[in-house]
Amino acid sequence: MNAPSRNLDFFYFFGSGYAYLSVMRIDALADAAGVTVTWRPFSVRALMIEQNNMIREQKQKMAYVWRDIERRAARNGVPFVRPPIWPTDPDQLANRVGIVAQAEGWCREYTLASFRSWYLDGQPLGAEGPLAAILAGLGRNAAEVIGRANSDDIRARYDAQTDVARRLGAFGSPTFAVGSEIFWGDDRLEEAIAWAAGTHPAQRNAAG
Repeated sequence: MNAPSRNLDFFYFFGSGYAYLSVMRIDALADAAGVTVTWRPFSVRALMIEQNNMIREQKQKMAYVWRDIERRAARNGVPFVRPPIWPTDPDQLANRVGIVAQAEGWCREYTLASFRSWYLDGQPLGAEGPLAAILAGLGRNAAEVIGRANSDDIRARYDAQTDVARRLGAFGSPTFAVGSEIFWGDDRLEEAIAWAAGTHPAQRNAAG
């Protein structure tokens, strides 16, 4: 069997309910398995529009989703106060700031702060005040970062990263990828990490 890659690509969308659970859990699980995580914001909204899969129009399903997230949070020791403001970040600014943070090496810290602000403090993603407070808390100049996030360069990088997810076959957030092997949903996080570490039963069966 080939040596495991030990790297996990974490594709997620600021504004994805289930992504919050993975954002809060992934570090500890990856560290324990010796796996390195690459944080990769992408526009799941664009993919869902393309695939005619707009979950916001499914009220009964969304009621289930928030209750399911609350249950999973309790099961995994993740803080949960109430369902967050949703839908949110209409211009996907919080996501594009994530691309700036990725390029500059502070994507993980920004993502954690953003999801905590959204889920635990009840703030809307991408709104000027909360976003400026998040960036200030990270020691960043909000005006400069937001200006860059609105640039053609960052918009193009965001589209390119979304295209990577599209080519992999992603259709939801969070999606985890180890090479071309993808796993969808927070409930597949442990499996994805096992695959990156080379300990997934399906890998062992294939080797045998």
